[in-house]
Amino acid sequence: MQAYRIAEHKDVRLPIMICQDGFITSHAVENIELLEDDIVKTFVGEYEPEHYLLKDNEPFAVGPYAVTNYVMEAKRAQMQGLRNAKQVTLDVAKEFEKISGRSYGLFEEYRMEDADYAMVIIGSAAGTGKDTVDMLRKQGVRAGLLKIRLFRPFPAEEIAEALKNVKYLAIMDRTEDYNGHCGPLDAEIKSALYNADLHPATLNYCYGIGGRDVTVESLASVFEDLKTVEETGKLGETYRYLSVRE
Repeated sequence: MQAYRIAEHKDVRLPIMICQDGFITSHAVENIELLEDDIVKTFVGEYEPEHYLLKDNEPFAVGPYAVTNYVMEAKRAQMQGLRNAKQVTLDVAKEFEKISGRSYGLFEEYRMEDADYAMVIIGSAAGTGKDTVDMLRKQGVRAGLLKIRLFRPFPAEEIAEALKNVKYLAIMDRTEDYNGHCGPLDAEIKSALYNADLHPATLNYCYGIGGRDVTVESLASVFEDLKTVEETGKLGETYRYLSVRE
């Protein structure tokens, strides 16, 4: 529902993609709360662009080709729209909270206020991650979790601020980037931390591909790896596979 408002905003006007780990969520059963259709329609509204293809007295052509003289300017304009999307996303989220009671930001912090060990993750596995954090907290481990909501534009400065006090960090990629040394989320997070001059000991995990189960036990082993790094002072292999048969 928020996506329409964000993509169609006059300061953005870019395509938007909503992603979910479909195999997991399509095979799950849970209670959900739906908003009434009229509330949703009012919130989404009608898109009324200032410029459009068949507008009287303003003819123009739309196509995929741009000549050399304008490509750089077009790309720069797209980047500005992308940068603007960060604040627009927050503004739309505030309006959505008014009709739904649900609060969303660029990411969600879970028990991060004093976390020494943290996990950064995307998607449905974050729920399992929260259960893992709760279990570890009962054992006296100061664990926390950060769940990414917005991947583009990547909220680098905000994430670096959220992770500034973390000493040991696990970055979870539910995909394989095939660059040989890290996943896409890991690359983004490390870049954000580097730019903020932050250097926690960091491990990157490829996990859960093809719907492979992600359990509290498997995620707890990630935190155990972080504790081993603390105890030994050695990172070892920084790019690892979780729950895979070697």
